[in-house]
Amino acid sequence: MGQKTHPTGFRTAITERWRSRWYATRKEFAKFLVEDQKIRKFIKDNWAFAAIPRVEIERTGELITVFIHTARPGILIGKKGAKVDKFREDLEKLTGKAVRMKIVEIHRPELEATLVAESVAEMMSKRRNYRMILKKAVEQTMAAGALGVKIRVAGRLQGSEMARVGKISRGRVPCTTLRAKLDYGQIHATTKAGTIGVKVWIFSGEYGPGETTRGLLPVKGKDRLSTAAV
Repeated sequence: MGQKTHPTGFRTAITERWRSRWYATRKEFAKFLVEDQKIRKFIKDNWAFAAIPRVEIERTGELITVFIHTARPGILIGKKGAKVDKFREDLEKLTGKAVRMKIVEIHRPELEATLVAESVAEMMSKRRNYRMILKKAVEQTMAAGALGVKIRVAGRLQGSEMARVGKISRGRVPCTTLRAKLDYGQIHATTKAGTIGVKVWIFSGEYGPGETTRGLLPVKGKDRLSTAAV
């Protein structure tokens, strides 16, 4: 049997940041965890068109800081920041606490696995040929500077009677190397024939000795704020 693990969870607190960073007592932990999930679900349901692959949450006292990584910051911010202010107010109503938002722009969306998976899922929902879709996505990602990419789709491809698997890969994708900068994204595409799962792995290099994780956390030592679940 193949023993598989989530690439991001495998590297969390080693070469990847925790997606939620806060400290809580035993009584508060479940409350904060549910609150984080509500925030992420609200963002996913209402701002999916803004190309948001990752949301990070920090808590300091009664203040919640939400880091939104997006490839389309202009759509999210709006004219003179009107949209982002309304967005912040909606999150404050949802949580009942003060919310501070920070928009982090993604300059190369072709290297974000979640965005690539969303693009593939969108094209597949339009009943395009999945082989051409995968080939084009891989070529764009490699052209953007990736050292390796792997895409796997599973379900009733092209409306077939039975579910099957389609996959394509280029270059190296070292899933078990902890120092590897490996981004992973998983999306479900809804088609007339049923649901199709899309998984994307993108390898863009390796961390050297003493390098920080995404330029934010030290590789060695403990991160006391990183006590919440991803």
